[in-house]
Amino acid sequence: MSTLICGSIAFDSIMVFHDRFRNHILPEQLHILNVSFFVPEMRREFGGCAGNIAYNLKLLGGDPLIMATVGDDAAPYLGRLETLGLSRAHVTQVPGSFTAQAFITTDLDDNQITAFHPGAMVHSHLNKVEQATGVQLGIVSPDGRDGMLEHCRQFADAKIPFIFDPGQGLPMFNGEELLACLKLADYCTVNDYEARLLCERTGRSIESLAGEVKALIVTLGGEGSEIHTAGRKIDIPCAVPTSVEDPTGCGDAYRAGLLYGIEQGMDLEQSGRLASVMGAIKIASRGGQNHAPSREEIAEAYRKAFGSTLW
Repeated sequence: MSTLICGSIAFDSIMVFHDRFRNHILPEQLHILNVSFFVPEMRREFGGCAGNIAYNLKLLGGDPLIMATVGDDAAPYLGRLETLGLSRAHVTQVPGSFTAQAFITTDLDDNQITAFHPGAMVHSHLNKVEQATGVQLGIVSPDGRDGMLEHCRQFADAKIPFIFDPGQGLPMFNGEELLACLKLADYCTVNDYEARLLCERTGRSIESLAGEVKALIVTLGGEGSEIHTAGRKIDIPCAVPTSVEDPTGCGDAYRAGLLYGIEQGMDLEQSGRLASVMGAIKIASRGGQNHAPSREEIAEAYRKAFGSTLW
């Protein structure tokens, strides 16, 4: 049985600014903002939420199935999926378009400024959940707006439990649409900023919104994460990384841990802890898909972080 991952496949151009944005963006000058950041380091990585989540879920021993749209320039990414043993069956190539492209600049405080070209991603509604067979769990992660709304409805219609993960796509939706997706979903994941925006858009508190799903998970960066479920909050400590190299893709690694835990019948606390470990492993490597721990190494990282066995 597979986990269907609906979301973006993208190329990430990642640049490092050897200073802090706050030293160059003056609040009193925001109305005439005109800044340039000198970025001596740059690399191109394979990314996108669906690609990153699937990569991490594969490391854990899961069976991820990607559902995404790509452009005419996707050959290197498609070749990589084949090399990794990830199915391309539901990766649709849209003629006359580019694969989604993210241009990410990170400063010394790990703050990020991202410019994103959606390209083929806006055609994600061409893919239908019912086209995939043998699916036991799913996630709707950032993708084309229409695709995200339709995939939520399609998962619910197919009675396949899924995570609603609006991520950076959250501003595309109004409060009514966000509530509709929450009511269809079984789980929801957001970071702390997205949680505040979700509350603002819906006019409801996190505790209230958590009542719409089995669990609402809020990640807090270096402060760990919290899982709101059944009227209580479970605090998940942040697993300490061996080093901090690049935050790009940490949220996707976290979500892969959640998916694997849910798929394997782990309780929410253990799933959250595994998710925390996956984020800590990822942040020690540059790019979203360059870490390659074995299952044994993941289990050992979990034992060191939480003092218990994983499998």
